[in-house]
Amino acid sequence: MVGGFPRKEGMERKDVMSKNVSIYKSQASALEQHAAPNCKVLVVANPANTNALILKEFAPSIPAKNITCLTRLDHNRALGQISEKLNVQVSDVKNVIIWGNHSSSQYPDVNHATVKTPSAEKPVRELVKDDAWLNGEFITTVQQRGAAIIKARKLSSALSAASAACDHIRDWVLGTPEGTWVSMGVYSDGSYNAPAGVIYSFPVTCRNGEWTIVQ
Repeated sequence: MVGGFPRKEGMERKDVMSKNVSIYKSQASALEQHAAPNCKVLVVANPANTNALILKEFAPSIPAKNITCLTRLDHNRALGQISEKLNVQVSDVKNVIIWGNHSSSQYPDVNHATVKTPSAEKPVRELVKDDAWLNGEFITTVQQRGAAIIKARKLSSALSAASAACDHIRDWVLGTPEGTWVSMGVYSDGSYNAPAGVIYSFPVTCRNGEWTIVQ
């Protein structure tokens, strides 16, 4: 679901919100009437968490576990920042976590992330050796990357979002590699004291087309 009302200059989030409520109500009713009951839905349009929740409310026959929102873009950006800092391949970094909302209030977490080195997998914190950067600039860069891209190209990120959507669906359908988790905005069951019933980004593993929150 990439369709949504884009936020324009001088608009508040709430202005976008009311327009998106009507868009997502109508998209939900179309899904409710015509989609296969076991379809998988990925909401990309912002505010992604809220749009996904609206969709879930107005398409009650689609299971809540089948409606997710995209936080893989933030997840990929976090992996990218670490790989750049350590001058390693991005594919050698794994298990960062994006907690919360796809917005500047998200929390990018490296406390469980590791990097593949010639000898063994090592914790990111141990290799970076710069807690001030990890607790400061790293977090704000990931949180505000979208705004920085808009500033640079006068448009939001298109290709990186599309690529992240492909990553999200591929892992959801085909499964995550053993020992690797990814970030997905999913319907909260109350894990980690996140309120049950909101769409929230957690670390998940996927198997047989189903996601499971990493406990």
